Amino acid sequence: MLQPHFLLVTFPTQGHINPALQFAKRLIRIGVEVTLATSAYAKRRMTKTSFPKGLSLTTFSDGYDDGYKGSDSDAHDKYMSEIRLRGSETLSDLIITSANEGKPVTCLVYTLLLPWAAEVARAHHLPCALLWIQPATVLDIYYYYLNGYEDMFSKCSDPLYRVELPGLEPLTSRDLPSFLVPSNAYAFVLSLFAEQLEMLNKETNPKILVNTFDALEHRALKVIDKFNMIGIGPLLPSAILDGNDPSDTCFGADLFQNSKTSYKEWLNSQPKSSVVYVSFGSICILSKKQTEEIARGLLKSNRPFLWVIREDPNKKQEEEDGDISCRKELEEKGMIVPWCDQVEVLSNQSLGCFISHCGWNSTLESLVSGVPVVAFPQWTDQGTNAKLIEDDWEIGVRVVPNEEGIVEGEEITRCLDLVMGDGEKGKDVRKNAKKWKDLAREAVKESGSSDKNLKAFVDEVLS
Repeated sequence: MLQPHFLLVTFPTQGHINPALQFAKRLIRIGVEVTLATSAYAKRRMTKTSFPKGLSLTTFSDGYDDGYKGSDSDAHDKYMSEIRLRGSETLSDLIITSANEGKPVTCLVYTLLLPWAAEVARAHHLPCALLWIQPATVLDIYYYYLNGYEDMFSKCSDPLYRVELPGLEPLTSRDLPSFLVPSNAYAFVLSLFAEQLEMLNKETNPKILVNTFDALEHRALKVIDKFNMIGIGPLLPSAILDGNDPSDTCFGADLFQNSKTSYKEWLNSQPKSSVVYVSFGSICILSKKQTEEIARGLLKSNRPFLWVIREDPNKKQEEEDGDISCRKELEEKGMIVPWCDQVEVLSNQSLGCFISHCGWNSTLESLVSGVPVVAFPQWTDQGTNAKLIEDDWEIGVRVVPNEEGIVEGEEITRCLDLVMGDGEKGKDVRKNAKKWKDLAREAVKESGSSDKNLKAFVDEVLS
């Protein structure tokens, strides 16, 4: 009998590649061979990423082999057109070649923003599944918006207006994915989601593998009757889930290795649950004004902190000085680094709180680590994730911006005091963080809900 062979196609950004890579490793553990396909540029950045036996990497050109640097809507449209055309051709060739070599592809799995991958699978009569790397709740919201409930969102520019959707808690405008609000500047993303749902509607038994777990989003996974949404997460390195394989880290964990020793030693020297970790992910660049307010809030809170401040690659030299005015004072209290191994940081016993943009990978990493969150969302699914963090799971609090959209230093200090203080709120948040940490780890253990769900999915594909 031939070994099952899954082709896994991922959009070429770190936020997509990391969960896809962990999904591939889970498949390999249950006896599936995996070919991971992404862009040529992404592969070059993965040169030091370790791959287990049974996982091979292949690439397709997205038309930007030296990296995509576009910013306007025309550039985005061109990019998505190029990745569709070139990716479709490469995957078709790969499927044919694999069959000719006696290693036929058994199933094609693809991450969001790549609806064309489902067309490739259909053309070759292959079963396929969508790997949804955001919470099930977000998929539910998009589904309703694109299937008859669009009028419900028409007043969402009013901050007090509540969107009420079947099976979900009421949502205000700040709780919605940013692509659904009137200020959305990325129309192409919404059209891709619409195309994605159209593709799923064409399938007899559409399967969506969701980077969540049953206990975390029990209702949200069952809201859409026509879709089979399967919780298989959290898709995180085993280094953070069980500590059994410290070499199992994320794509990007080889960057800035020279700074690793210093921040690790510094963290180890801090008291237990005392450090504030501040990071806004691999894409977001904050304004100078917002950065200064975060600095004020951290200083006023008088707690040790590790703050990741990425350089803006698009910033011109003649633009305003990006350095923080009180940097010297800040560095007396904490550490500022250009990068860190986030999984390693969140696992350190000195961590007491995570000021996070609430990207879904970061949200799951904090949840699995049992680290409370100060939710500081920026765009895409992050507002919804922040609502889940504060209202559904009660593992953190959410910042409130001023009328200009800036979160002031006093507000940051207030949130830190709530989460890390000795009051009832802080105690409840820490208790809930511990509860969800245990439930998340239980889900991916042998015979846990996500483990059983994934094995059942593979068995169905092979039957």
